[in-house]
Amino acid sequence: MILIFLRSLVFNVLFYLTMAIWIIAALPTFAMPRAALVGMAKAWGRWNIWLMRVICGTRVRILGAGRIPKGPLIIASKHQSMWETFALFSLIDQPIVILKRELKWIPFFGWYLTKTGMIGIDRKAGIRSLKMLARMTQEQMRLGRQLVIFPEGTRRAIGAPPAYKSGVAMIYAEAKVPCVPVALNSGLCWPRRTFLRYPGTISVEFLDPLPPGLRRDEFMSRLAASIETATTALVEAEQREQARLFGRGPDASKTED
Repeated sequence: MILIFLRSLVFNVLFYLTMAIWIIAALPTFAMPRAALVGMAKAWGRWNIWLMRVICGTRVRILGAGRIPKGPLIIASKHQSMWETFALFSLIDQPIVILKRELKWIPFFGWYLTKTGMIGIDRKAGIRSLKMLARMTQEQMRLGRQLVIFPEGTRRAIGAPPAYKSGVAMIYAEAKVPCVPVALNSGLCWPRRTFLRYPGTISVEFLDPLPPGLRRDEFMSRLAASIETATTALVEAEQREQARLFGRGPDASKTED
């Protein structure tokens, strides 16, 4: 446990230190096309994946990448950790992300979010905000971009009951594009509300796309069922592997709530 603590400390120091370096290095992209900054953001995501593997012993396994259709679509992902907020970005061709609008107010970092076309949402604005969100995502998808969204809205602890929000159904209905569900087990290696980073394998699985045109209730039912079933399988497989290698898996439940 002491080794995990020390590795986590080193990783977190380097994570935020090198974030500042990447932010400075990306300054010239303000005078370049959006694609240049998107490329830098993807490189930053890959850098952090590498950093976590080297320091913390956390590897990444990508499953089902061949299921992602070309062109505009919705990537609807399980959300357990901060990890997927940057890692998924590096795996998608032309990603756009829905995030809290307050993040766009942060100097430099927020300016980059605006430059890359990320969509800020006011969570307190209710249905008015959702309608604006649907319109903005449609505009971006007409450019061939792919929307990355976390249907539960916030990080959920390993084993917590699912809490899917209606916003993803509204966007799906308006956009009329396929939706690719994504399952993952990142919360085992990067739990929320703690700085500890555990060794192991983070698995990300792109599942069979849901076609456009499904009824709202059918869409939500199929989306939640596919994500939750596959996520449970990924979590249980990694817990078994952790138990085999270390005698027990990281007990995320003690740090998540």
